[in-house]
Amino acid sequence: MIDLSQLKNLAKQKQPENKKFFERLKRSKPKKLDEKVHQLHDEAFEHIDCLTCANCCKTTGPLFKQKDIERLSAHFKIRTSEFTQKYLHVDEDNDYVLNVLPCPFLGKDNYCSVYDVRPNACREYPHTNQRKIHTIYKEIDNNISVCPAVFEIVEKLKKVV
Repeated sequence: MIDLSQLKNLAKQKQPENKKFFERLKRSKPKKLDEKVHQLHDEAFEHIDCLTCANCCKTTGPLFKQKDIERLSAHFKIRTSEFTQKYLHVDEDNDYVLNVLPCPFLGKDNYCSVYDVRPNACREYPHTNQRKIHTIYKEIDNNISVCPAVFEIVEKLKKVV
């Protein structure tokens, strides 16, 4: 696994190369791209354990949709307005995001205290096992500096596409 202290710098160094790579992918629209990315995703997560990392929960926060807010409010047995006031604010894009990082639901052992009711964005992270990968290059590019698995997936993808 890539050392987290080096990940951000490595990602920054690779940024121009990655930008060109994603632009080329947009133009060429490789066949079976989803299948290739999903295979690399599975391979990466065979040896990368999120519980030893949790960098996503420590450095970035998910967007909270209304259903996420309702589900978490019900979990805590509080009104949605109370949950929102306690944990969230509206960002410059008019999205609900966490007030603080690391995530207040992340335990010292890197376990999520609301795992069963976590926001959908957390469920889907790092997005490399979704369909229509060609529609989320920006999200994947953003996650390269956060998730060692995404960094590895993109580096390997550059070699096979």
